[in-house]
Amino acid sequence: MYILISILFSVNISCTTSIIPKLLLGLAFNMNEITLAGCLMQMFYIYFMAIFESAVILSMALDRFVAICRPLRYNDIMTNQTLIYLVTFGITRSALFVSPMVILASYVQYCKSNIIMNFVCENMGLLSLACGSTTKQEIVGLLVRIFITVLDSGLLLLSYSSILYTAMKVISGKARHKALNTCGTHLLVAMFLYTCALVSSIVYRMQSLISYDVQNLFNAIYLMIPATINPFIYGLGVKEIRNSLTRSWKKRGSLVFSSKHDQKKKTFVLRVMSEEK
Repeated sequence: MYILISILFSVNISCTTSIIPKLLLGLAFNMNEITLAGCLMQMFYIYFMAIFESAVILSMALDRFVAICRPLRYNDIMTNQTLIYLVTFGITRSALFVSPMVILASYVQYCKSNIIMNFVCENMGLLSLACGSTTKQEIVGLLVRIFITVLDSGLLLLSYSSILYTAMKVISGKARHKALNTCGTHLLVAMFLYTCALVSSIVYRMQSLISYDVQNLFNAIYLMIPATINPFIYGLGVKEIRNSLTRSWKKRGSLVFSSKHDQKKKTFVLRVMSEEK
């Protein structure tokens, strides 16, 4: 569980790091230029991390499913080797789905304009600059988004439904409330992520009806909000992590207080010695 949480946070940090610095430079110093190759690389990286994040969330749901529904076999199933297989599968799946989108986009001739009305290189935003037909590229992008959203959300619903069904049979009282709260929160966050991804894709295909500000808003929600709330939901939501952070903060606070107290004592001693002189 801790390894999967660490991987999830690493994915969030990597994805936002590929977006935020360029965005801030553009806002502060009007440094809005990017090469076509750089734009394609950013698009590949963002989509790769988004699909891989979905695979990590699915792996976390699998970990909880085994822990609750197959507790006696947990140590036999969720081994380090299993985690390696899951991560490898997630990376391979992300590369296989994202590569066709980027490769097809690289073959398009762009001559309408050199300005993308977006803060990030997104597939539909880049294709809007193309001269010829981009029907094939748009269909591939939409199919990838729909397939990932439907498949992953379906598996996630199946996993958490089994978890809740098993939990309701064997636990009661506060434990049942805790299970409902934890699983419900994780499921809502995941469904929010998939819904924003699908809505963002649909919004970009309705450019004539929806303003650029609304398009950018949905894109920002999809790319940045999950990275903001994941540490609270998946990090502070875990009792052991929360207790560890609390002990760390208390220890740091006591060290700061002790340091200030020693400094005051030292100053007092020096002042007394000076008066004696």
